[in-house]
Amino acid sequence: MSAGFNKSDIEKKKITYGGIKNAVKLYKFIKPYRGAYILGLFFLLGSSLANLAFPKLLGDLVNAGDIGNLGEELNKIALIILLLLVLQSVFSYFRIVLFVNVTEKTLADLRTFTYKHMIKLPLEFFNKHRVGELNSRLSADISLLQETLTTTLAEFLRQIIIIIGGVTLLIITSFKLTLFMLAILPAVVVLAVVFGRFIRGLSKKAQKKVAESNTIVEETLQGIQSVKTYTNEGYEINRYRLKTDEIAKVGIEGGRYRGAFSSFVIFGLFGALVAVIWKGALLMAAGELESGQLFSFVLYSGFIGGTIGGMANVYTRIQRFLGATEEIFEIFEATEEEISQDIAISPEFTLNGNISFDKIKFTYPSRPDEIVLDDVSFKIEKNQMVALVGPSGSGKSTIASLLLRLYDPQEGKIMFDSLQSLDIPLSQLRNQIALVPQDTFLFGGSIRENIAYGKPSADEAAIIEAAKKANAWEFIERFPAGMDTVVGERGTQLSGGQRQRISIARAILKEPKILILDEATSSLDSASEKMVQEAMEKLMEGRTSVVIAHRLSTVKKADQILVLDRGKLVETGTHESLKNIKGGLYNKLRRLQEF
Repeated sequence: MSAGFNKSDIEKKKITYGGIKNAVKLYKFIKPYRGAYILGLFFLLGSSLANLAFPKLLGDLVNAGDIGNLGEELNKIALIILLLLVLQSVFSYFRIVLFVNVTEKTLADLRTFTYKHMIKLPLEFFNKHRVGELNSRLSADISLLQETLTTTLAEFLRQIIIIIGGVTLLIITSFKLTLFMLAILPAVVVLAVVFGRFIRGLSKKAQKKVAESNTIVEETLQGIQSVKTYTNEGYEINRYRLKTDEIAKVGIEGGRYRGAFSSFVIFGLFGALVAVIWKGALLMAAGELESGQLFSFVLYSGFIGGTIGGMANVYTRIQRFLGATEEIFEIFEATEEEISQDIAISPEFTLNGNISFDKIKFTYPSRPDEIVLDDVSFKIEKNQMVALVGPSGSGKSTIASLLLRLYDPQEGKIMFDSLQSLDIPLSQLRNQIALVPQDTFLFGGSIRENIAYGKPSADEAAIIEAAKKANAWEFIERFPAGMDTVVGERGTQLSGGQRQRISIARAILKEPKILILDEATSSLDSASEKMVQEAMEKLMEGRTSVVIAHRLSTVKKADQILVLDRGKLVETGTHESLKNIKGGLYNKLRRLQEF
């Protein structure tokens, strides 16, 4: 099931001081485009005032015709209305164009800023948040801000102008009729809005059920092999049918309420307008109101009623907007790593390959009570091959993470040559270390792009040379597209051995001073393992290598073997010295593997 959070959670957020404060902060993204935004507000104001002028002018037109004025006055009013229509059309065009431009540019800046910030966050942050959730925030949340960020304020101002201006003009037209209208129409509109929100709630419920049914389809198709091997087609069909029946049930319920809502609108809103016209007709009969004034009054009443209804939608959008800003600011408030775009290695931070751990104690932030490394100390000389062995969970991969500073220890010091790891700029440190993991991750592009990921500035010759050293060229040149062969999502078009050799080629291209190999051959067949092992031996030449291994046969040639157990360093030595320690952990592991 895809990870993420329910958008309805955002919609339920209440307007809080913190949410408003975050929303104000987001308006800094509009600042570069404030000229266009202010101009858009000007056109919005002009368009709103033109809207208010129409009912008055149309009423004047009716009055002019009512008194039999077929000459200059009637034509003059018609010409003014025509000019006002042209003016409003022009204002509406520029308002929309300016707001769309500001919205799209602001949204692009906000997305870039969010992604740039997110990608600089430490690994600890990503361990606490699922990828689906973060992707939802980057796409769904920011899309939710798209219109609201630039247009909601403008829409709110437009509605305030229409309501205040409209009510003022109604009072000028007829104070008595205005009081009558305000006693009837707003109450009906508010009831219609409440009823409408209830119906939208049913629609959201139906959408949620549809999403759940889509999840069933997605899971079933992704795991179609398991479905068929366990002969669960009938089970899945029944599961999907039950969910679609639930969708239909909610839809039928919604249909009944929509029918009732339609009846209410016809009776309530149109009944209110009939009542206003009836009252206006009485005032006309008493000589207190002209026909044109009544016509204008009815139009203004419709404007105001529609705008009051729209205010509820604006409020809902503001709620959703503030909810989304709170989710986004959870990301913004996370502390970035000190990543630099310039990863050129300064002479004073150039590594020779000497490493030392001095009384390192480490616990993962998510499990503070579980000690992963406890008082671990060792030294590695440059160009040595050092193996880390031990049972699962003994702390081997954690040492690799600490070398790359994916995490920092709570106690102790990690030294590279004479430099403490914390004193070396993070990007420069990581640029001199390469990791070949057990589970190789390849991006969905071409083989060339995946190898070049180790050094994006490398030329074609260097990429091909790295592929040859990694024993990858022999299968690459067999592909019809060669280096342009698309590897598929996560490299699924390649075998495990081929993916591993691409990963090694990527590391070779990087030319690291320190190499970390994390169980790089554990899941390969014998033929692939031999090819990968040869590639790794070439890669380890002339550099410090830290090899994490479960297969002890692969580390017999190591200059030093560090044996870990439950976070402690329990044995140190070579293969020959450690295999002779009776009762030693290394010897016990070796006997289990029978070599």
